[in-house]
Amino acid sequence: MPEAGELLLQLSQVSKYFGGVRALHEVDLELHRGEVVALVGDNGAGKSTLIKVISGVEHPDSGTIQVRGESVRLETPRAAQSAGIHTVHQDLSLCDNLDAVRNLFLGQEITGGLLRGRPVSRHRMEVEARQVLDSLAVKLRSLTTPVGGLSGGQRQGIAICRALISDPSLVLLDEPTAALGVTQRAEVLDLILRLKAQDRGVLVISHDLKDVQEVADRVVVMRLGSKVAEFGRGDYSSSDLIAAITGAHEAPRTPEGIR
Repeated sequence: MPEAGELLLQLSQVSKYFGGVRALHEVDLELHRGEVVALVGDNGAGKSTLIKVISGVEHPDSGTIQVRGESVRLETPRAAQSAGIHTVHQDLSLCDNLDAVRNLFLGQEITGGLLRGRPVSRHRMEVEARQVLDSLAVKLRSLTTPVGGLSGGQRQGIAICRALISDPSLVLLDEPTAALGVTQRAEVLDLILRLKAQDRGVLVISHDLKDVQEVADRVVVMRLGSKVAEFGRGDYSSSDLIAAITGAHEAPRTPEGIR
């Protein structure tokens, strides 16, 4: 594997309970700059809860979170964004009646001068929208088309580009290829690799093991709220992942070992 970049995110012994239900148990996780890490596991494995903890939606009951080596408390999604962490949820949270530019800048519109009453600067937003869309090679016929009329791949691209408006160092993607066709899935996987090429850290939740093997530098396997295995690129097979996910037998150790 290539030499790891700056350590962006480190979770140590993170646990989360909902009443008497253990959702996460002493989970350790690291993510470096310029790295794609996939988080896999069956339903109820704890993947979504872990993403919510990192994105500031849920708060861990124990354990620590460090961003660039400093301990942080991600009390809210806004706090996570301020720490350079942006999450693209599975539902994308796009407004179908608005065009790409308005969706990209929704809630963070660029405005003019105070003397003019701070009107929204459509021109400046279009220029920046085109720049960020071009940076990930997201192709749109028109910036004025409502996003409800775009393909699934284009909509996913807009949702990811919206995350880049705030220039995050870490992007979390929740099932980015779910319900997409072959062509659209390939477009989204290319977007993930482009995020990596921009030297960002990418954490991907996915049920599609083929997608995982194509783009992930490391794969972290969750089961029943615990991290049960971790594999580096080229050090595992599909059967190894399935065995770890289902608990059919102990996942085989890689040259680096299971961490």
